[in-house]
Amino acid sequence: MDERLGIAGSGEIACGLAAHAAARGEVVVWARSAKSAERVRDAADGVRVDTDLAVLESASFVVEAIVEDQDAKATLLGELHSRLDPEAVLATTTSSLSVEALAAASGRPGRFAGLHVFNPVPRMSLVELAFPEAADETTRTRARALCDALDKTAIEVPADLPGFVVNRLLFPFLFDAVRLLEASGLDAEHVDACLKLGAGHPMGPLAVLDLVGLDVAVAIGEAVEAEVPALVREMVEAGRLGRKSGRGFHEYGR
Repeated sequence: MDERLGIAGSGEIACGLAAHAAARGEVVVWARSAKSAERVRDAADGVRVDTDLAVLESASFVVEAIVEDQDAKATLLGELHSRLDPEAVLATTTSSLSVEALAAASGRPGRFAGLHVFNPVPRMSLVELAFPEAADETTRTRARALCDALDKTAIEVPADLPGFVVNRLLFPFLFDAVRLLEASGLDAEHVDACLKLGAGHPMGPLAVLDLVGLDVAVAIGEAVEAEVPALVREMVEAGRLGRKSGRGFHEYGR
């Protein structure tokens, strides 16, 4: 990996990306708190982790991977712009927000990219790669090269297509599975087993929602204008967020 990779964030995607990239080159990670920094260290050996944003200042390619919220991402990207070398590339892992809008908020649209990696990062080969109109050819080349270095298949998608390709097609299907669950009286295990055994899916739709996080699923559903089932919103209100909370449509040991 030719780039010195910086990652801003400490969630599932950030930890997975850090662990995957650390075997291929130098990685530094910014975490918001000491607790989240420990989470990164537990997930990714050989990376430097700090709660001071200055840890990213020497990185040549910085990937923002925080909560899927426009204001939070825009604020962080703007702060990173003022700290990074002018030649450094900034990228976002957004799965549903406007890459053009985030590029503008970053202050360096010419050196900006959307780098939508999938969870779990080490196992999922796709990256949906999205460039704002202002992105220069050097940025495009470096982003493609980073994907290659990470052994990912990059497919370029329109920067302002809500949900890009995967989530735009996937989430209406996932929410239909929730509606089927309610209408049929089946339990989550049986709904998921039907899709795994009958359609060859590696994971059932309700387990996918648990993996994504039901709070994140609501945000993505709204972004792609898919009807979010009331049950999903109720589960979020109750703190049943999926794997990260230990309980969603399925139960998980924590």
